[in-house]
Amino acid sequence: MRTKKSNLFAFCILLSVGGLYAQDKTSYKFGKLAQSDFNVTAPKFDSGANAVIIADIGSTKFEGNTQGSFNLIYTRYMRIKIINKNGFEIGSRRLFIYHDEKGNHEKISSIKGSTFNIENGEIRETRLDEKSIFNTKGNKDYDIRTFTLPALKEGSIFDLEYTIRSPFTFLLRSWDFQGEYPRLWSEYTVTIAPPFHYVMKLQGDTSFDINSSDEISSLYHIRVEEGGEQTQLYSLTGPALQHRWVKKNVPSLHEEPFTTTVKNYNTSVSFQLNYFQWTEQSERRDHMTDWAVTSKTLMEEEDFGQAIARENFWISDKLNEATRGASTDREKVYNIFSYVRDNFNSGSRNGEGRNAVFTKNSLKDVYRKKEGNVAEINLLLVAMLRKAGIDADPIILSTRDNGIANTSYPLIEEYNYVICAVYLDGKMYKLDASQPYIGFNQLPEDCYNGLGHVINEKNPQAVNFSADTLHENSVINVLIMYDEKGMPSGNYKNLMGKIGSYKTRREIGNSSIQSYKEKIQTDMGTDIVIENFKIDSLNIFDFPLTVDFDFQLKNNTDADILYFDPIIEYGYKVNPFKAMDRHYPVEMPYLMDERYVLNMDIPTGFVVDELPKSTRVNYNGSEGLFEYIVQKGESNIRLDIHLKLNKTYFPVEEYSSLREFFTGIVKMENEKIVFKKKH
Repeated sequence: MRTKKSNLFAFCILLSVGGLYAQDKTSYKFGKLAQSDFNVTAPKFDSGANAVIIADIGSTKFEGNTQGSFNLIYTRYMRIKIINKNGFEIGSRRLFIYHDEKGNHEKISSIKGSTFNIENGEIRETRLDEKSIFNTKGNKDYDIRTFTLPALKEGSIFDLEYTIRSPFTFLLRSWDFQGEYPRLWSEYTVTIAPPFHYVMKLQGDTSFDINSSDEISSLYHIRVEEGGEQTQLYSLTGPALQHRWVKKNVPSLHEEPFTTTVKNYNTSVSFQLNYFQWTEQSERRDHMTDWAVTSKTLMEEEDFGQAIARENFWISDKLNEATRGASTDREKVYNIFSYVRDNFNSGSRNGEGRNAVFTKNSLKDVYRKKEGNVAEINLLLVAMLRKAGIDADPIILSTRDNGIANTSYPLIEEYNYVICAVYLDGKMYKLDASQPYIGFNQLPEDCYNGLGHVINEKNPQAVNFSADTLHENSVINVLIMYDEKGMPSGNYKNLMGKIGSYKTRREIGNSSIQSYKEKIQTDMGTDIVIENFKIDSLNIFDFPLTVDFDFQLKNNTDADILYFDPIIEYGYKVNPFKAMDRHYPVEMPYLMDERYVLNMDIPTGFVVDELPKSTRVNYNGSEGLFEYIVQKGESNIRLDIHLKLNKTYFPVEEYSSLREFFTGIVKMENEKIVFKKKH
């Protein structure tokens, strides 16, 4: 064996160097605890916590390997106190172990866990049995190790520590400083070998208690096989860059109404490998690319672009069935889209499809089984359209619950959904055949979450899926009449917008019209009895859906005074923004324009005693409007309510004014009309 030594020097790295704010470190060590450690309770800043993460400490460092490169060594230590039985869930853990098609894979080099309980005045330890650690198949990229810490009780403390050795230097693990449970100490240290240059992304509350960045001396031993028994050993030295972040007393993350996902606001740090370069004079290997390169790469992937690039001769026979009766390209597109949407199951019947960017099965198998994930079904749609001579491309995007994808550079792992772009008469139409009740050129509201990307080798492009481009208009008309005997009856008609129509069709498709009717009847209470219930355009997905029914009102004309609620099956009876303060912006899923119109007779034998006052309120100039207009005639009353919001994003500093705006809406929509009997 021959040995060669070389030196590495400082390299420019795309990570900012922060100041060293503190030197303090924790003294936590696995299995070392005293009875006083059991005195930990839910912290005052998160008093409702079911468990408390006392310490969560992670580190990643590089080491040379025997394949002429480096491994990442990721170590994590956790100490957690169970407050009550609702906190047991944190004791069930999943570790993702990545691998690739070449046989490279990560390894768990050590894992140990112990639960500690006080029994008869002494601390008793119960260790995690290796036989209780199970390996399950995830997908083509990873397997999952699952286990549950033993002997968990209310008041238990458990320690968990494991190390993962990874050959995938482009997968430097990220770190969440926040999560479902409060953390008293959350720390991550990353020591980056000199040849590696990463871009770092910090998000959330970046006011760390400790934020340091230092150069430290490093030594790495790398073996390179040169054929036969010849092995070259390199000893590489140079300054590594060490980052350390610590946050103390971090509150848990809580979902708030009208938030895409709290993941967008979680305090975290993540990394993207930018380039690798041994020395300033050596060749630079770039890893971060632009969308042109990424699109070309995706189109060469077996489980993405190649699925639609193949000849797919078997599709030809299927097209005859799908395009029967179509004479124009538009009719062909419509028929093929409807055929795929109506005949294939993506598991999305409950609106929770098997979201994916890549296929797991061949498109031929998907066609044969009539089911697949979102990517498979919409890539099948692209393939069928192309086979029919129609220009079509896939679009990848990140749904609202998946979080906002990075806009600076392409990270495919941040995307989770595929739709189809089709081009007709110079216009792009966006289709999603994985959703069984959706109309042509309509997408679920969850798709409107920033930029998506058309994947095309020659002309990739970004597509804006802002919630501000999605409009939802709805109108409810209610008519109430009194006959000559004073018996009240009425008619209710709800003309829904596209989103409301889609959701209602999905709800009925998962149950029945009768169940939907019974739900409305329950909401209306016992004073109203529904009759002649019908739904127009239920199976015409491109048309707005209308719910129409007659009803009988309970006759209260024997009373001297009637308190009448003029709003039926509509409105805001309570404020959707209950909390006094808010930590995240308000993110409405679409622009809203709602109207409610009531025309009613004044009850026979009564006069109006009190009538709500008309009001008009603007929100922040022209960004919103609420109108409550009451008009009284000789024998009738008309109420016209109009709520309109012209934007979807409301920053935290606007929350109090938005909450006040809705407080006024709730007040008006709880007003009653008072009728007094004539004497």
